[in-house]
Amino acid sequence: MESKLLIFGAKMWLGGALVKRDVVISDGKVERIAERIDATDDMVEMDGRGKILLPGLVDMHVHLREPGYSYKETILSGSRAAAAGGFTTVCTMPNLNPAPDTVENLQAQLDIIERDAVIEVLPYATITTARKGEELVDYAALAPRVAGFSDDGTGVQSAKVMEEAMKGVAATGKMVAAHCEVESLLNGGYIHDGEWCRAHGHKGICSESEWAEVERDIEIAERTGCHLHVCHISTKESVALIREAKKRGVKVSCETAPHYLAMCDEDLRDEGRFKMNPPLRSRADMEALRKGLADGTIDVIATDHAPHSAEEKGRGLAGSAMGVVGIETSLAATYTFMVASGVIDFGRMVEVMADAPRRLLGLKGGLIEGERADMTLVDFEKEFSVCPEEFLSCGRATPFEGMRLHGEVVCTIAGGKVVYER
Repeated sequence: MESKLLIFGAKMWLGGALVKRDVVISDGKVERIAERIDATDDMVEMDGRGKILLPGLVDMHVHLREPGYSYKETILSGSRAAAAGGFTTVCTMPNLNPAPDTVENLQAQLDIIERDAVIEVLPYATITTARKGEELVDYAALAPRVAGFSDDGTGVQSAKVMEEAMKGVAATGKMVAAHCEVESLLNGGYIHDGEWCRAHGHKGICSESEWAEVERDIEIAERTGCHLHVCHISTKESVALIREAKKRGVKVSCETAPHYLAMCDEDLRDEGRFKMNPPLRSRADMEALRKGLADGTIDVIATDHAPHSAEEKGRGLAGSAMGVVGIETSLAATYTFMVASGVIDFGRMVEVMADAPRRLLGLKGGLIEGERADMTLVDFEKEFSVCPEEFLSCGRATPFEGMRLHGEVVCTIAGGKVVYER
């Protein structure tokens, strides 16, 4: 008979405050939560004193690169990195080879997940065949196996195709996770079209390339009743559009990433680790995102964890591939820049990194009696320097490199099993 696990002395966020609670895990589930639980002979004890126990974090937007691009990341390395970051569930984007646009192609990814993942990994299927924005996939056939539908990496350029897609996805009850980008407005840009870009002779990406498609997709979601989830928003206009849509009752949610909350284009250096899509925007955009996170307009924080090889990220801003890693720094960066600085309170952080994504995806698990035991133990007093060489991810390119952050993950438990221990 498998031993029970008793985590004692830790604090949990309950009823708007951090309170001490002991937790017993048995048969993969949370058996009991109480102020004090005495150990019995069938228990293994874990000392949580001085630490905080969170529901397992959920990241709705990661790239684990398998199948097709395992030199960048694998399901094994990426899920281990996620566990080290405190995550017990991640949702993987479909820019893969083959793209998960049929049941057969999706199964190739699910087989690797079944074999290698150390946490729960939920894939997105594509919106269109091969992510080309033209031919719709079989939503009904794919829906039972996926978190939702996305062509992430490219926006669906045709409004007609997107409307037909949303009608189809709405019938399944799943979400469309939209990468909003008008390709005709990009003009070869690769960083934000702001003062830093012009002063340093780079090519800029205008904000309208994002918000114009956010505006279009909101209108389509309003007509079709589809749940629209807007990926990685970065502009003040996107925040305003989503805020107003929510007031009108549109079924829309959205995410932003820690780097957009912590940095702006004033922080750029001509290094590949500062290049991602969408780019770091202006200070005004960053402040609007922070306000949107605080007032509930932005539903979740997701990393858009996007590993590449060192060679692909070593060509400066102009030549490097788009994308940075973030799964191992997300919690500490959010705590340091958002909670410790007073932008949001501790409970709001738990909401946007664990509770809200779980709700949006219809997931079980967390820190609830009788539910699947997904949780992470964190020492928020511990400060550390971000050292990419220590990452479990194959990717190393992070704009947080060298920064001092607070919040070290001590242990992650997924489905009642210890999947990471520092």
